[in-house]
Amino acid sequence: MIPECLYVEFGVHGDDCPLADATRETGASVDARPPQLRPDGNALLQFSTADGDDLAATLDADDRIRYLHVARSDGRHTYRCLSKHPCVVHQLTNAGLLTDTLHYRDGDARFTGAVVGHDVLHEVLEAAGDAVGVTLERTYPIGEQTDAAVADRWGLTPAQGEALQAAFELGYFAVPRDTDASDVAAELGISKSAFLERLRRGLSRLLGETL
Repeated sequence: MIPECLYVEFGVHGDDCPLADATRETGASVDARPPQLRPDGNALLQFSTADGDDLAATLDADDRIRYLHVARSDGRHTYRCLSKHPCVVHQLTNAGLLTDTLHYRDGDARFTGAVVGHDVLHEVLEAAGDAVGVTLERTYPIGEQTDAAVADRWGLTPAQGEALQAAFELGYFAVPRDTDASDVAAELGISKSAFLERLRRGLSRLLGETL
């Protein structure tokens, strides 16, 4: 069974990662996906903004950024690149934060996400305390566990509810993790990519119902 799932929001001031520095210099407002830390130590960044060429030029001149790609569509600029400089969110993710959204503006950042249970929240708060300029803005339960199925209560598909429950029961949300995505996917009899997609959509739905 899934324990209490908590929604958390952090504010970050004074981060020196490339996105924070670039928005500080240009005044741009950036919405980012959770960065993916690669085995080679580089972070894959994907983000978008309505602000244009100044941000691209600033990032292109930053020697911590590699392989910058910009696409323009429907009045927004979508960026993909590699960064040699992991940002604060990685410290929180390593502690158990399931990051949902990141927003940068004028050098400051706001991260939202979920933690599964108060023990994980404690670990995330310890990581936040060790990071410079991170403050907890708010936290509240997404929903208390009842006899009703999580899928029924939050509008999840049966597959999403099953993925969330299996992930918790097998220790995917434990810190450190007791299992990996491949093992959970095998338990469910689906591919790793299918499991991660169901997990992402399920968590997004849980958060979306409360925002």
